[in-house]
Amino acid sequence: MLKQDIAIVWLKRDLRFTDHEPLFNAQKQQLPILLIYCFEPSVMHYDDSDVRHWRFVHQSLQDMQDKLKDHKVQIAVFHQEALFVFEKIQKKYNIATIFSHQEIGNLVTYNRDLAVKDFCTQHNIVWKEYQSNGVIRKLKSRRDWEKRWKLKMKEPPKMVGESNWRFLDIDKVWYENLKGEPLNIEITKPHKSFQMGGETMAWKYLSSFLKDRYVNYSKHISKPALSRKGCSRISPYLSYGNISMRMVYQYTMQHYSTSSNKRAINNFISRLHWHCHFMQKFEDECRMEFENVNRAYDNLVKPKNEAYILAWQTGTTGVPIVDACMRCVTQTGYLNFRMRAMVVSFFVFNLWQDWRELHYLAKQFLDYEPGIHYPQLQMQSGVTGINTIRIYNPIKNSMEHDENGEFIKTWIPELSLVPADIIHEPWKMSAMEQELYKVKIGKDYPFPIVDVEESRKAASDQVYQFKKTEAVKTEAKRILNKHVNTSKQDAKNASKQAAIIDLFNNNTPQ
Repeated sequence: MLKQDIAIVWLKRDLRFTDHEPLFNAQKQQLPILLIYCFEPSVMHYDDSDVRHWRFVHQSLQDMQDKLKDHKVQIAVFHQEALFVFEKIQKKYNIATIFSHQEIGNLVTYNRDLAVKDFCTQHNIVWKEYQSNGVIRKLKSRRDWEKRWKLKMKEPPKMVGESNWRFLDIDKVWYENLKGEPLNIEITKPHKSFQMGGETMAWKYLSSFLKDRYVNYSKHISKPALSRKGCSRISPYLSYGNISMRMVYQYTMQHYSTSSNKRAINNFISRLHWHCHFMQKFEDECRMEFENVNRAYDNLVKPKNEAYILAWQTGTTGVPIVDACMRCVTQTGYLNFRMRAMVVSFFVFNLWQDWRELHYLAKQFLDYEPGIHYPQLQMQSGVTGINTIRIYNPIKNSMEHDENGEFIKTWIPELSLVPADIIHEPWKMSAMEQELYKVKIGKDYPFPIVDVEESRKAASDQVYQFKKTEAVKTEAKRILNKHVNTSKQDAKNASKQAAIIDLFNNNTPQ
């Protein structure tokens, strides 16, 4: 029996219809289109995965499905490995072409893509992949990358036609038998503490930001409480492709001329650029998911302390701002950039733990993006050799960015009665004060598990001494040549470029 020729649009981290290049090009050909998404067990069970991510994906797919109602078609959603699905589809139909975006993912998705590529080669299937966020695969040189990125952002968006769809009339019985086990109810049930996924919500957040909330962007970006409204909050929508970076860039530029605070808009645009810059770094050297990008730091050994790690994860370190941040991100999936950097700093420096023990954070961030997460962890952990070593003082940051202790009191109710002038260092309270404010340090709320100042100094002495070694310097030159300095400029200019990167440490739009 002659099999029907079809084209597949494989949805991954691009869950939208607006400015979707694979869909745009799939519409140009004459074959019926099958839209598919795979909840892959291997990806869902990986160390960086959490139910909050898949709930967001499920909501995004629901939003897409709602937009397809008039077409009387559905996205074929599978709870199976992608390769398995493709093999089964190929037995039922003849796959002529697969359209998809390139994915800047983790090792599991990378190996999965290699397996799918082999499958396509074996069956003479054309797999057409398209750039994501201006990130260039197999980039040989970073020279002119910024220029190429801007040109990509200024290109006309690939708008999917409303009427020229040619959908496959899929065999319903066959699909039901293939789609796999139902998803866990935690994935399919909404959770009020987390942002809801979907293209519709992405545009609501971006629009409200550019029409109103942006005015406080620069002022509130470092504040753990105020940033929840002062920042754009579009990062999860970029991570799962509910909105394209190109549409964010162009929509932002449309509002620039009429904005009352152009500095805030400029700061936001710069972070869109650095968002993609770090994804490009990861694409160019993805081993940084597991290894120090500066190999010389392999000799810097940090003994694993399970008690420290657990206290940090559960928000019981005895340092209020650190604990409030960890409880907040665990329960809501969101934390502004400065606080992210601070909790990482506390983990790798004050607690002297290895950054590779931080998969926990990937699981907590609703906007987890491998291409940003791992370069950022390494930069904040001081193992690149090219960036300024930042050891954040949690007490200073607490006093500056949560002056009245409102954020701390929201997430640490044990300290709700403690006044602002002592809430940042509650272990300094007298016994009478503890009685007065109804909290006993060491019982209701812990003493600090490390001395903040002593641990900071010990870490600083070691990492700065290590950075001066010839091995670190040699590796730093290699990193600059690969990721920053690819033109024939001198070392002075290369160092200047690295310093510029440091200035943009708030690089993800949040």
